[in-house]
Amino acid sequence: MLHRKRHKQAAVTAARSIQVLALLACGACTTVGPDFEQPEVRLNPAWLDAELELYATEPAELVDWWRHFDDPVLDSLIAASYENSYTLEIAALRIQESSAQLAIASGNRWPQTQVATAGATVVGTGDDNAADSSIVQYDFGAALAWELDFWGKYRRAIEAADAGFFASVADFNDVVILLTAQVADTYFVIRSIEEQLELAEESVKIQQRSFEIADVLFRNGENSELDALQARTLLLSTQAVIPGLELSLKQAKIALGAILGVTSAEVEQFFGTAGKLPDVPDRLAVGMPADLLRQRPDVRAAEMRARAQNALVGVATANLYPSFSLNGTLGFASDDTAGSPGLFDSDSLGYSAGLSMVWPFLNYGRIKNSIRVEDVRLQQALAAYQNTVLQAAAEVESAMAAYSGTRDQDRVLSEGVAAAVRSAELSLLRYQEGFADYQRVLDSQQALFGQQQRYAANRGNVVRSLVAIYRSLGGGWQTQ
Repeated sequence: MLHRKRHKQAAVTAARSIQVLALLACGACTTVGPDFEQPEVRLNPAWLDAELELYATEPAELVDWWRHFDDPVLDSLIAASYENSYTLEIAALRIQESSAQLAIASGNRWPQTQVATAGATVVGTGDDNAADSSIVQYDFGAALAWELDFWGKYRRAIEAADAGFFASVADFNDVVILLTAQVADTYFVIRSIEEQLELAEESVKIQQRSFEIADVLFRNGENSELDALQARTLLLSTQAVIPGLELSLKQAKIALGAILGVTSAEVEQFFGTAGKLPDVPDRLAVGMPADLLRQRPDVRAAEMRARAQNALVGVATANLYPSFSLNGTLGFASDDTAGSPGLFDSDSLGYSAGLSMVWPFLNYGRIKNSIRVEDVRLQQALAAYQNTVLQAAAEVESAMAAYSGTRDQDRVLSEGVAAAVRSAELSLLRYQEGFADYQRVLDSQQALFGQQQRYAANRGNVVRSLVAIYRSLGGGWQTQ
């Protein structure tokens, strides 16, 4: 009974000592290392003023921006890309990885070693004449070691892991943006090629009719063979364009399948008859210049990586100072000899508790150089953030300039196509009536074909530049 009382008093005393030491240590805790300061980026205050004159400054409608095109095929392709893209799956798995790393870092603030032990050991006495030449020893217990976060090393590690987690989320959102834009861009390439192919086939029909007229006139002796040969040459030249367009169309669909994560045969299931390129809005809302870059996930990801690296400088700095740890064990030990108490009797109880300190003061050169390494990496991360902001601004400005330029071209080419159509009709009519030679017909039909192809290609570029604007503004990730 007396033994039990002493053990109980000693255990209470040890527990109170550990609590006092922990409170004293935590009360003196501090966090070493630099606090993060977001770097300034040298952007011209009027960096987008010229382009914004052509745009509305109302908040941009970036959520589900592709639905503005009112194209069910495009909607289904983007939905399929979210389901099947391996790139998106990898990005999602990286979020899970960084989440687990954050949980590990958070767990390190609490006792780093928490183990239960148990064992049974046979010990031989070496006396062959003894009645029992071996003893079986039993033990059961637990051990704890807790390095106190005196200098904020573990808090900085949590800060770094937390920033890394949000960087992985931003990376995922950036992949969503790029994936959505790639699907839309490739889809509109396909639609543009289909329009060019349709126009080429219409030109073949027109030129086939012209050749038949020239051939009939030649056979009736009303015209020379040269006109028929020239008409056939132009016809064959236009027909030769069609296989090239068909090849480009097939390659674009193969590329789309790779983006979606499906085969080219499966891509065909999304397409029915040839579609048309959508009309683009006369005025586009993009928001204010100050808001344009805040919604881009790649800018946020770069900032989060800089924050994470800033915290790692603090982790390295904490190694300059001594570390304090609470250590303790509690267990039972017994054996099978006569008169020994049972394993879980109070007399079998044993424990230890204490505070230890480790200070690698002779390694200051190595520690300081490790801090330098982390600090240089921080400078790299800050420079990467600034570069990301500048590149983002350049992408927005370039996309807006491209959209304005291609729309200007679209208006001119549209007028050019209308003039070429009228010219081709009049030249053929005058030739049939005998008022013009066939060279005029050839020139006008060739010009019409060229104008139509350039117009269809530029119409595709107009829509694709609009997609580039939405991508550069960071649109699409909000749906996730």
